[in-house]
Amino acid sequence: MSGRDVLPATSAARILVVGDVMLDRYWFGDVSRISPEAPVPIVRMTRAEDRPGGAANVARNASALGTQVSLLSVVGQDEAGDSLDRLLAESAVSAHLFRDDSVQTTLKLRVIGRSQQLLRIDFEQRPQAEVLAAKLDTYKQLLSAHDLVLISDYDKGALDHVEVMIRLAKEAGKPVLVDPKGDDFTRYAGATVLTPNRGELQGIVGRWRSEADLAARVEALRKDLSIGAVLLTRSEEGMTLFDENGVSHEPTRAREVFDVSGAGDTVIATFAVMLACGLSAPDAMHWANLAAGVVVGKLGTAVVSLDELRASAS
Repeated sequence: MSGRDVLPATSAARILVVGDVMLDRYWFGDVSRISPEAPVPIVRMTRAEDRPGGAANVARNASALGTQVSLLSVVGQDEAGDSLDRLLAESAVSAHLFRDDSVQTTLKLRVIGRSQQLLRIDFEQRPQAEVLAAKLDTYKQLLSAHDLVLISDYDKGALDHVEVMIRLAKEAGKPVLVDPKGDDFTRYAGATVLTPNRGELQGIVGRWRSEADLAARVEALRKDLSIGAVLLTRSEEGMTLFDENGVSHEPTRAREVFDVSGAGDTVIATFAVMLACGLSAPDAMHWANLAAGVVVGKLGTAVVSLDELRASAS
């Protein structure tokens, strides 16, 4: 059987996730009338729920697939940081969260009424240089105990030393997967795999006119930045892998899409776990695509279990 037919044993794999963490807070309520003060719905809150977001959601997704996961990031000395610490422990993630007294933990507050998001409020600040330098020292110490490094960039400031992190991982012989952000991919030069979405890649290589044009643009990017492979997530068009062996594609599995938030986290986490377990990149993409099909059917940032992944393949 090939790596597409049977899920590998995941418990021995060790993944180090580094990046921007955040707390996703949900306020759920009932909506029955419009406010007399403004044309907005009144939400009578019935319950609240906190979930790990950003790189923390990536780590939680990898852990849900049975692998050993460490997470390195920066949070504030606040209630949201405490909540993240607790949630990660409950998800069996070994969290190394550096506390920065001068910043507030990134928090995304979503108000949900009748299963629809009505409002999102973001709180965020960039961490201080001294805290980031201390985090880099811990990164060096953690490298040797892990099989693969997964960098999750949400452009919140935790990855100001990403070039150094990639270089150190390469020197240690560890594959580096990067979920990129922003309009400058040169900072990810030397990474093993980049996993941009369609909009992120267009921001770097421009709009392509055909699949052949896309392949040519990605190949030029790979050569310019010494990138091993690019895994492009394409929403309803599935995902495509570009590497030294050419181009391979996985079409989207037909499913009802409920919520796409956090789907990219699930994709890179699943892809990383499968690579760490020894699967080829095309086979790892196959399972990542199946995982994406499962998680978009759930509300908010969520995870996919091995049983759900196995069932989706049948």
